[in-house]
Amino acid sequence: MAPISNQSFIYKKIPDIYLVPGEHLVVEDRPLDLETAPLDGGILIKVFYASFDPYIRDRTREPSQDDFIPPLIVDSPVESAVIGRVLRSETSKYQPDDLVMAFASPIAEYAVIKGGLLELAGVWKVENPYGLDISYFLGVLGMPGATAYEGLYRIGQPKKGETILVSAAAGPVGQLVGQLAKAEGLRVIGSAGSQAKVDYVVNDLGFDAAFNYKTEAPGAALQRLAPDGIDIFWDGVGGPLLDAALAAMKERGRVVSCGTMAIYHDKPQDMYGIKNFWLLPNRQIKMEGFIVDLAMDKYEAMIAKVAPLLASGQFKALQDVTVGIENAPEGLAAIFSGKNFGKGILKVADLDIE
Repeated sequence: MAPISNQSFIYKKIPDIYLVPGEHLVVEDRPLDLETAPLDGGILIKVFYASFDPYIRDRTREPSQDDFIPPLIVDSPVESAVIGRVLRSETSKYQPDDLVMAFASPIAEYAVIKGGLLELAGVWKVENPYGLDISYFLGVLGMPGATAYEGLYRIGQPKKGETILVSAAAGPVGQLVGQLAKAEGLRVIGSAGSQAKVDYVVNDLGFDAAFNYKTEAPGAALQRLAPDGIDIFWDGVGGPLLDAALAAMKERGRVVSCGTMAIYHDKPQDMYGIKNFWLLPNRQIKMEGFIVDLAMDKYEAMIAKVAPLLASGQFKALQDVTVGIENAPEGLAAIFSGKNFGKGILKVADLDIE
C-alpha cells in the first residue's frame, strides 16, 4: 500500500516567549504507509482526540535546559495524550479495533507508538462502563483528573469545614479540585480570569464564591471572601496569587503546588518574586510541589471515584474543543492566553468505534 496523507501537528521552532501559530506551531502532511510503517513491537492508531495541556509549553524549550520532561524535537510532531483506535499491533496487549488512550503520543491523524515506548507512553485500553463522553479520558478522567485527585488528597488532606482557594478554577484541574473539595464539605473559593468563568464555577460547579483576579486584587478578594483565612491553597499559577494566599493562610495550612502558569512566559530575571515565604515557618505552613503519578493503580482509583459522580450528574466537566487538526496551532496557543474556557481538547476525527 502506498503512503497516505497524515496531517500532523508539528513543532517547528523554539519560541522566544509566546507560541505563535504558523511560526512555532504548524500543520504539515507527513505521509504514512499504514500497512508497512515500522512498529517495532508497538501499535499504530487512528487518532480521534488529543489533549492540550499547559506542560507542553515546558517542552518547547532549548534542549540544553533540564526539566522533569524531555523537550519536544523541532520539526517533529507535538506530543500529548491522545485517544484512538488500534489499526495494527505487534504486541499481544492490544488488538486491532481496541480503543486506547496514551498519555504521550504524536498528535497526527495516524500515530505510531513503538514497542519500546508503550510503557513510557502510558498506553491503556479505555474502559467506559458509564458511557461517558470519551474525550473525558483526556481531561477530568485523564491526567488533569489524576493531578487533582492526587494533589488534593495526598497533600491537601481536606477536612470538613475547612476553606480552600482554587487557582485557575475554571481550568480542567481546578474544576475537579473544587468539586471534590465541595463534596468533602469544604468551603470552596475560586480564582479565574473572566467574569464568565467566575459565574460558571459558582453557578454550575457549586463553588461557594469566586473572584476575577484581573479586576480585583487577590489580597483584597481574600479579605472579602475569606476574612478568617484559608486552610488549603491549590496553586497552579504561582506569582501574585500565591503571595496573597500565603498571607491569608491559617496556621498549619497546606499549599499544593502543581504549576506556575503566571510566569510561564517570563524570563528568569523578570519572574515575580514571592514576598511571603517568611510565613511558612511562622504559621507552620506546609507547601509541596508535585508531578502527578500516573501509576495505573492510582489512576484507576481516581476513575473509580470520579466517573460515577460524572455519570450521576453530581460532577460536571466543561471542555473547550478545537475541531479539526488544521486548527491545532490556534487551539494550543489559546490555553496560554486565557482565551479557552475549560479543558483544551483537539478533535482530530469522528469516533468510529463503539
